[in-house]
Amino acid sequence: MEQIKILMVDDEPIIRKAVKYELNERHATIESVIDDNGTTETKEIVLTECYASGPQLMAALSALGDELPDYILVDMEFQGEPTGGLMVIEKVHKLYPSIKLIVFSGRFDNPLATLAGRENRIVEIGKVVFEALDRGASAFVSKNAAGGFSIENIIRAVECLERGEEYYFNYPVMLTLKEAAEMYFKSSVSADEQVAVTSTERQILLYEAAGCTAQEIAFNIEGKETEKSIQEKQKELSRKLDILNKSGSRIAKAIQLRLIDLNEVKFLKR
Repeated sequence: MEQIKILMVDDEPIIRKAVKYELNERHATIESVIDDNGTTETKEIVLTECYASGPQLMAALSALGDELPDYILVDMEFQGEPTGGLMVIEKVHKLYPSIKLIVFSGRFDNPLATLAGRENRIVEIGKVVFEALDRGASAFVSKNAAGGFSIENIIRAVECLERGEEYYFNYPVMLTLKEAAEMYFKSSVSADEQVAVTSTERQILLYEAAGCTAQEIAFNIEGKETEKSIQEKQKELSRKLDILNKSGSRIAKAIQLRLIDLNEVKFLKR
């Protein structure tokens, strides 16, 4: 059976050991799309190696030659480097654009419980997450159990990316990012920045903001849509918004342009 190979960079030994053990013991398999006709192939997800720092990871990638991994799980915070993961993401994406990068962090799950300093903390969360996506990250998974971490979230992220989609949010992370986005994009929008979207396109944006895949959107949206037709509409939305064809970019831009109200976002139950 073909394998989907994953590397991991995280400075916590316990986390590295636990994730590698749990993921490999699961012997998880997914259906991977292998051509433009939608043909799928069953592949097994395998975490082949873990590293404690960005330099260790980069040295390993250099030594691998053509035997590169398909994915890398990247922690955001390293000792002495609160946002060290951003640099790792940027370097890997620049040198090895074929590798898909999954942000794997607990740093952003729990903003301050008290009002004092909460706004600054939320803005910080939004800024770093959006920067990670802008620098090349394709998915965002919570590390903490309290934040919703489970091996299933990693598997689900890989499954979505193998279908050519993105995976940014589980429920707890999205609640935080909703508030972060509202604060991060407070600036007013000028008249020449306004973009007209259809009712269907707006529904797509709301479902994307709730973390839905194209397949889930097609199932839940009003009207007769397929996964493929939703993906085509997502591409058209990205063209209208003049951004990269990524869910995270569409959501951020839609919030900035006031195309969607985050109070309207309804999370689907898993």
